Parts: sequence; structure tokens; C-alpha cells
Amino acid sequence: MTNYFVHESAYVDVGAEIGAGSKIWHFSHVMGKAKIGRHCIFGQNVFVANHVTVGDYCKIQNNVSLYEGVILEDYVFCGPSMVFTNVKNPRCEFPRNTSSDYATTLVKRGARKLLVG
Repeated sequence: MTNYFVHESAYVDVGAEIGAGSKIWHFSHVMGKAKIGRHCIFGQNVFVANHVTVGDYCKIQNNVSLYEGVILEDYVFCGPSMVFTNVKNPRCEFPRNTSSDYATTLVKRGARKLLVG
């Protein structure tokens, strides 16, 4: 029995760590090597890659992508449609297949980020 909620349309791959009280909503995908803290809320269509760490009490709004290397400390808010682009060499010609191809992105406790259009 789990102590967190995953909507029936969301995917949480085997091996993902999800903290107690967290909620993962419609059409989201959490990969198997991701770690999500306690009492987090993931809105609709959120993607969480392998080797992403999310602290406790984080709120991730709709359409946010957390790619490999992203670390969110506790109480971080990510506004709608945010995308972390932390690939070191962003060109199509050179495939990126290892963790060393991604920069670590640390978002400190209580930070909030909104996409401004």
C-alpha cells in the first residue's frame, strides 16, 4: 500500500521514490531513478527524469519538465510550463546519453520561479 497519490493517467516507473503525502496528477511521468520528497504536489503533465531530486513540500505546476541533474530543495515552487534546460552541449548532432552530459542545477529552499511571457 502506498502513502502517496498517483492519478490513474500518470506513470511512475518502478524504482522511483515518492514521499508520503505527495500527489502526482494527470498525465505526469516520474522516471525510475527520481526521488520525490514528502507532501509534494505535481500538477498535470509534469515530467521528472532520472537522477532528479525534489525536496519536501514542493509544488510543481502544470507542464513543468525537470530534467536530469535538477535538484530542488524543500518548499520550492515551479510555475506553469517551466523547463530546466541543463544540457552542457545543446546540439542535435552530439547525442547525450550519460549523466556527465548534464549540468547540476540546484534550486535552493523556498525558491520560486514563474515563467514570464
